Amino acid sequence: MKLLRADRYPRLVKVASARWQRRIVFLLGGITVGASAVGLTLLADRAQIYFAELLGWSRYAALLVTPVGFALSVFLTNRYFQNSQGSGIPQAIAARELEDQAARSRLVSIRIAIGKVLLTLLGLLCGASVGREGPTVQVGASIMFAIGRLSPRRQPGLILAGAAAGVAAAFNTPLAGIVFGIEEMSRKFEIRTSGLVIACVIAAGLTSLALVGNYSYFGSSPTMLHRGLDWLAVPVCGVAGGLAGGVFSRIVIVVAQGLPGLLGRLTKEYRISFAAICGLGVALCGIASADTVYGTGYSQVKDALEHGMALPTTFAVLKFAATTLSAISGIPGGIFAPSLAVGAGLGTNLAPLFPSAPLEAIMLLGMVAYFAGVVQAPITAFVIVTEMTENHAMVIPLMTASLIAYMTSRLVCPEGIYHALAKGFLGHGPESTPARRSV
Repeated sequence: MKLLRADRYPRLVKVASARWQRRIVFLLGGITVGASAVGLTLLADRAQIYFAELLGWSRYAALLVTPVGFALSVFLTNRYFQNSQGSGIPQAIAARELEDQAARSRLVSIRIAIGKVLLTLLGLLCGASVGREGPTVQVGASIMFAIGRLSPRRQPGLILAGAAAGVAAAFNTPLAGIVFGIEEMSRKFEIRTSGLVIACVIAAGLTSLALVGNYSYFGSSPTMLHRGLDWLAVPVCGVAGGLAGGVFSRIVIVVAQGLPGLLGRLTKEYRISFAAICGLGVALCGIASADTVYGTGYSQVKDALEHGMALPTTFAVLKFAATTLSAISGIPGGIFAPSLAVGAGLGTNLAPLFPSAPLEAIMLLGMVAYFAGVVQAPITAFVIVTEMTENHAMVIPLMTASLIAYMTSRLVCPEGIYHALAKGFLGHGPESTPARRSV
């Protein structure tokens, strides 16, 4: 018995050491993801300022700069940073389903993370209607995957944790990061990794707070629905946002899977030229909108919510068009922030139907409805909008509009955009066989 007990202690020490090593990996990864998200945020803001200064010199400079920037971005993506196109969330989802480490590394790696950051900044620098939040997910997943490979033991939940931490740090929305990881990335609650995923999100969030302080993404909005008739805006915004979001997702998925006939062959063979045409379309949308639909749309929506000002009536349509063209062009860039901007414009256009309701409340309903219609993740949608505006009085209306939008969107687009696009990264050879275990 004494010998058995003597043999037991080294084994316990080894197990405890492995557990702490695992925890340290997640915490170190969370800190790195948080710092990366903050860095991308600051650089993205600077890129948009530079583009605005260019437009201040000549509004029509976008007719040259934007198409050339799109073409250059697609060239660099295809030549040096393959699998960095789009938002990056489909790549992270696909990487979790692959069991071959080499196959995963082609979707999430430090090289791809670097390319993702550089090319997302290039897109914002030339006026693309893209966001930085989706790219932060792929960057976070890449960082966690790379750090995890330093450990001799396989680390479950690494990519999931990196993706969740990316959303949390990008928006300063820790709850939304966790919900996004459960609802969109894994679509199930994994007990064995839940604590470590939360620890990673906490580490990323604390790093973001330490570097830029506590802030609310769209400021603080105390607005709420008062009268009974105002609540009719909930189903109206839910249906309208769901339909529009479903149409956007359907367009992006169809183009990604390949257009039929001659047009499909041309867009596939001449990707750089197609990207330049999309860039020209974005520039035309920008000029028609008085330069309001370039970039993320963050500043326009934040100002409208804080000051109760209506967005231009054409903002929603032109922002929708610019975001669609940016998404199908093949350049790296996310759709989170632009989708919220489109939703805010949609809410502005629907607000006259409810004259007694506060404009800000209708805008929030439009934001959550359109976003839920695009990503088809209703819980993530209302949690993220609630956290970004610090508005808890609108939780029930936002929750209801999000659910209505989700069900409406599925009538137009039966499958969520991220999981539909992820299939494109799972069909390139035998190494893409779905895994029985995920990371």
